[in-house]
Amino acid sequence: MNINRDLTANLDYFIEKFGSSLSPEAIIKEDILRQGIAFDEVSHEENFSSKSYFIFSFNVDNDGDVINKKYPEEIAVKNGPYNLKRTIISVRINKTSPYIIKYESESGGYKLYLEGGYIGDVSFSPEKSYMLKKTEFGKSVRDVAPTIEWGYLIYLAVFRMCQYFENHTECAFCDMNSNYLNQKKANKNYSAVKSVEDIIGALSIIESSEDSSAGAYTLTGGSIIDEIGFKGDTEIDFYVRFLEAIEEKFKGRWISKVVVQAHTQKNLMRLKSAGAYIYHTNFEVWDKSLFEKICPGKSKFIGRDEWVKRIVDAVAVFGEYKVIPNFVAGVELSRPFGFESIDDAVNSTAEGLEFFMSKGVIPRYTTWCPEKTSKLGKLGNSSAPLEYYVKLLLKWHELHYKYNLPVPEGYGAAGPGKAEFSVSAFMDAFKVETI
Repeated sequence: MNINRDLTANLDYFIEKFGSSLSPEAIIKEDILRQGIAFDEVSHEENFSSKSYFIFSFNVDNDGDVINKKYPEEIAVKNGPYNLKRTIISVRINKTSPYIIKYESESGGYKLYLEGGYIGDVSFSPEKSYMLKKTEFGKSVRDVAPTIEWGYLIYLAVFRMCQYFENHTECAFCDMNSNYLNQKKANKNYSAVKSVEDIIGALSIIESSEDSSAGAYTLTGGSIIDEIGFKGDTEIDFYVRFLEAIEEKFKGRWISKVVVQAHTQKNLMRLKSAGAYIYHTNFEVWDKSLFEKICPGKSKFIGRDEWVKRIVDAVAVFGEYKVIPNFVAGVELSRPFGFESIDDAVNSTAEGLEFFMSKGVIPRYTTWCPEKTSKLGKLGNSSAPLEYYVKLLLKWHELHYKYNLPVPEGYGAAGPGKAEFSVSAFMDAFKVETI
């Protein structure tokens, strides 16, 4: 391999050691997600789907120099010395990342380098025709209903603020509200709250577009604290209104996924009756002490044990394998609260994975990116080590196999070269023979 061994020794070590269990695509994807990507230069004339900042920044750097530039929503990397199959990766801007994308005029394409060593050929997420259109109310489809995961998932973030921020009890890794404020400065059309009419209008454009490949939508947004409410609505009141309108007009067109807080079975029945197929609630971190410190709002208003109970109870409403809580993988090692040991962090999360998987729940995870405007970012945290993510991938799939669970629905294709899910490699790590 024509790569500087000093800079890639760690990457090569894990690929060589775990190559029989994990694909190089999955390992490299995790390494890029945790560290972000730098760009030498990106031509604004390029026809690609740019970052829509749909709910979080997902950037290590988020200053004006970054916000006002056009970057791709996702990249796909393939070929190179590791003979990579197409690997779709969410773009997280980090101007000091060891991973850098450069344009090579001789070959006429973009290439990914790890500090000078060629990793693979790069393509940018394609611009879909519908992203450039506007609804009858003048709203941009890119703002109202952007698609991610290479066009597979329509992301409907209908409330881009979280009420936990109002009393400084937001999750310590989250930059939702600061992302909104930053984006609003850069784009006056960036909206905090979307209307049902805007959503239906944008979905109508997508539904009729010949180049749409969407297979699912996620309805989500910031948390609404029921004791506070939003314009008289509880959280379920607010989101059910959107869900009912979407499913009434487009019933069965896309897999419906709803991301809200942990709710009682009575509330979940309202979601189910309105058309929710998959219930996806963000649990974040398993360890009880860490949950209370990293997710103070969730701990205060619902409580960690009650959150766990409600996730398990949700199976009776949605059915086995249709409840998919999310972990933010890597915050277990964040300072000042996290574990000192990588193995302790992995074992803690594995305890949570096994608890849920044993009850017909399929937890997934997002690879943590330390956004600088989040609490953990302001404390100077850097990403968790690659070793942590390799061991977590191995444990996730070991437990998934142990409990004979299916590939989760609503996340696109699975396996190296096929996976579309872009914010962690858990879908890339499926072996072809197990799919």
